Amino acid sequence: MKPVKYSYGITGALLLGGATISMITGQPAGAQVAQNDSAPMSNIVPRAGAPASFADLTEQLQPAVVNISTRQSITVEAQGNPFEGTPFGQFFQQQPRQQGPQTREAQSLGSGFLVSADGYVVTNNHVVAPDARATLEEVTVTLPDGREYEAELVGTDPDSDLAVLKISRGEPFPFVRFGDSSEARVGDWVIAIGNPFGLGGTVTSGIVSAVLRNVGSGAYDRYLQTDAAINRGNSGGPLFDMQGNVIGINNAILSPSGGSVGIGLAIPAEVAAPIVRQLIAGEAIERGFLGVQIQPVDEDIADALGIERNRGELVQGVQPGEAADDAGLRAGDVVISVNGEDVTPDNTLSFIVANIAPGTRVPLVYIRDGERRRTNVTVGRRPSAEELARQQMFQDEEDEQGAMTPEGSSSLVQDALGIQAIPIDATIARQLGVSTDTRGLAITAVAPGTDAERRGLARGVMILSANGRPVPTLEALEQVIAEARDAGRGAILLRVQARRGQPQSVPVRLIAE
Repeated sequence: MKPVKYSYGITGALLLGGATISMITGQPAGAQVAQNDSAPMSNIVPRAGAPASFADLTEQLQPAVVNISTRQSITVEAQGNPFEGTPFGQFFQQQPRQQGPQTREAQSLGSGFLVSADGYVVTNNHVVAPDARATLEEVTVTLPDGREYEAELVGTDPDSDLAVLKISRGEPFPFVRFGDSSEARVGDWVIAIGNPFGLGGTVTSGIVSAVLRNVGSGAYDRYLQTDAAINRGNSGGPLFDMQGNVIGINNAILSPSGGSVGIGLAIPAEVAAPIVRQLIAGEAIERGFLGVQIQPVDEDIADALGIERNRGELVQGVQPGEAADDAGLRAGDVVISVNGEDVTPDNTLSFIVANIAPGTRVPLVYIRDGERRRTNVTVGRRPSAEELARQQMFQDEEDEQGAMTPEGSSSLVQDALGIQAIPIDATIARQLGVSTDTRGLAITAVAPGTDAERRGLARGVMILSANGRPVPTLEALEQVIAEARDAGRGAILLRVQARRGQPQSVPVRLIAE
């Protein structure tokens, strides 16, 4: 389970390793076994009003809900002396068995559900890829009758946290269908089926607590909220409506303790179903992208600009060369609608744009200097999470002429660490949001696959010292590297600070000459 701390002190947790969450909305038929290509079992139609029992519905749905377990291998680079070059280095003794990369096994446990008679299984991406460093060795799908099948990973979409698996056998599998989550209403009954804590075939019930729930977790932050109990291991399991349709895929919970407290979040079927279809078809998942940094319009911003509160999003920065830049947007604009859809807290700019096909030209309405304006924008392609991490944008566009560039970076630093960096001057300091008297180096690029990248160093991270010595210039860092190599050391200890972060010490291995 991966906890995410929210500003209001509540933990949002992905339901992995025996935990899952449930949500509601949708209208699929009960679990079906295809007698032929077009003859599913008949649907169960429950009585109107509150159900006297969920037993009949559960009996039909449960055969299509599966347990998913994985085995991964994780290679961990052995650490050198983290105190090398400091007064404490002599007290650190590394054991011989710790030399070289170490491999360990990890496991995860979650839920999923069959969506076709030929064995396609839907689950969360974090169930099958819980650790970015891991190599997936094996995925096992277990049906409620106890039969196990080795699964093939068909495709994943980390941005939406969805994955599709495939299992095979001679006879058709029971399956369920996606419903229309857009029809879900607050107060509708729902049931969640999954494998919390490895307890197979667990059924819980509740209602839809909210639709279009935004918890600030990312660009595709739009969930169904339910009070049906979900816990670790429920991740990837279905949330059903009373017609047996999957209206949500249990994904996370909000909890101060990590356990279920009645706030579960599910990926709506209207978001998940198109992505699942694309993954099954082997198609690339492409999303729209404007290339802006944005901030919701809160009461203070609305008062300052004289505009309506909770309507639109404020542009904090525009990435040069991207769609918004080409359309003439600039920092300080407030985008209020795109392609005819209003930008609101429940319908964010990121979500709207992400669901527009790249290359599509759409109208965009914004406010500048109190005046409502309109332009057309050709939506770009959203980079992958990895690409976005490597091209961190800097906020102060007014300082663009002094923006950080790789020119002047040291070849020795690049060859030894895989890093390009430049000295921090007053202009760079303002871009990074630190005091103008800050001294050190600002990283402008990090070579993929290097130890520096694995340690989390990236564009915009500041290097304050190396092996305990200040490095206000590239020459100062070069000297530390040269001394470390002369002493036969394989790493140096950098004191670094990310934007809006706290300084921390990070050992980085030197690249062999």
